[in-house]
Amino acid sequence: MTPMTSGQAKAAPASPGPAPTLPELGLYVHVPFCASTCDFCAFYQTVPTASAVERFIAGIAAEAALADWREPLTTVFWGGGTPGMLAPRQLERLAEIVRARAGSGLREWTVELAPASVTADRLAVLRGAGVTRVSLGVQSFQPERLEALGRQHTLAQVHRAYDHVRAAGFASVNLDLMFALPGQTPEEWASDVRAAVALAPDHLSTYCLTFEEDTVLWIKLAQGRVKLDPEKEAQFYEASWAQLAAAGYAQYEISNFARPGHACLHNVNTWRMRDWVGLGPSAASQHGGWRGANIADLEKWGAGVERGERMTEDRVALTPPLLAEDALIFGLRMNSGVDVGEWRQRCPQAPWAEIEERLGALAADGLVRYDGVRVCLTRRGRLLADSVGAELMLA
Repeated sequence: MTPMTSGQAKAAPASPGPAPTLPELGLYVHVPFCASTCDFCAFYQTVPTASAVERFIAGIAAEAALADWREPLTTVFWGGGTPGMLAPRQLERLAEIVRARAGSGLREWTVELAPASVTADRLAVLRGAGVTRVSLGVQSFQPERLEALGRQHTLAQVHRAYDHVRAAGFASVNLDLMFALPGQTPEEWASDVRAAVALAPDHLSTYCLTFEEDTVLWIKLAQGRVKLDPEKEAQFYEASWAQLAAAGYAQYEISNFARPGHACLHNVNTWRMRDWVGLGPSAASQHGGWRGANIADLEKWGAGVERGERMTEDRVALTPPLLAEDALIFGLRMNSGVDVGEWRQRCPQAPWAEIEERLGALAADGLVRYDGVRVCLTRRGRLLADSVGAELMLA
């Protein structure tokens, strides 16, 4: 799982809001290269030509110099696209840029990799650079489902990639899986979960397939070639929760499960509305009282950073009402919920009377548990998390 997209930003007030005071700071680097586009993917990506990769690395160096952060980084996350499309020497150059700005407080460094891109040479570079966590985008162990999603790897490549990652000695390994795929049965999903558990990863992310605009799947949905089935989605959710709990994986967020000590710190800090800096085309940032996103175009982004520009789209001030709202919407995704008392102190100007009224109504509907200090989703609330979030939107 990656940081909020620019589509979640709201209209900008006239002046910046207060910067978060908590020390955690993450760095997200969007590596936009893919050999082909998966049917479900709506993230910005482009073909990795030699000139495009060089422009990207030069742009990251320039943007890192522009970015105004002085705090030491707590976490780093490279997403995409797939960073594994870069050659080992290119990965090394990108890592050098990060290390030069990281400071001494780095606790976690995640890199997303597609199974087909995993090689011993790439892993050796990442391990030597200080990467602690690898996330493999498996999606399914059913060949026909992989083909339907447009994934470019085989089951043999999944197992080979996993073995290579484990042999390289990374502290934590995650597998991404998807459910509610067109034509997928509950038995197939249970088989996928069993296959993943059999590999004994430290962390599992299980995402319900979503239909994003301008994707192949969205077109198929519009044409009636695939259909949404909310009841079946709920069945998939609950089945995986039970299956993974029995296998020793604790659910700490609606879609994420981990063995003790292996929760993704970068994503946890994001859901808790800590700060992060985003580098690369389409990367979002939340830092210094502002939230914004880079333009989703490699050439235009590169030209912008050459001119000394960044965060050029959807730039908004983090006002107390916006921060409090997002802290509840995203924080409630975590099983531990949200400490409302902390946020009352952090954002006293937020409309707390209205927030309390909405939390009370959600509690009366059986969607949250709220004791006046901490609020958490109920089991039913986790199945309806998007609807709960919509109820908490203040404007």
